[in-house]
Amino acid sequence: MFITVMVLISNNTDKSEFVGVEKVEVIEYFSNENKEHWKGQIALADWGAAKFLLKLLNDMQKFDELLGRDGKLFLLVDGEMIVSFVTLTCQDCIRDKSIFPWFGFLFTYPDYRGNRYSEKLLKYVEEEAKSEGYSIAYLGTDHTELYEKYGYTYMETRKDYWNDEARIYYKKL
Repeated sequence: MFITVMVLISNNTDKSEFVGVEKVEVIEYFSNENKEHWKGQIALADWGAAKFLLKLLNDMQKFDELLGRDGKLFLLVDGEMIVSFVTLTCQDCIRDKSIFPWFGFLFTYPDYRGNRYSEKLLKYVEEEAKSEGYSIAYLGTDHTELYEKYGYTYMETRKDYWNDEARIYYKKL
């Protein structure tokens, strides 16, 4: 699926200049034949959780054990480059099988930040979860005042898989 993005350039004045339209595409990693390329792209992310995701992708038994079977990894790509990625899984860093699905590992590469790509990818994965019959979705994070702007509601704080504090958010789909 392609997502069309209007590209604006802002200068130091209060004006923005329209420079064109960019098309980025959402692909699902596990259905894609080019997994090694995409793993190489994920390896470029300067984020500890991305490194952990890469370890899980290299050990699918561990991926299934920690995130549940039939998990999905959505990549928002610009040609051969990953712009953003997010998982849709039955489990996450919060070990509670009674609440699912989870959106996790949401990341946008620095060169693409400021264009609301995370929001666009979240909307895409929300629709995907809705099409799979889910009416609510969860995410665990250490961020505050980030996911509220995407319509998520803070639920509670719990200890995560690593015994760190994680904030749980939910959204009705």
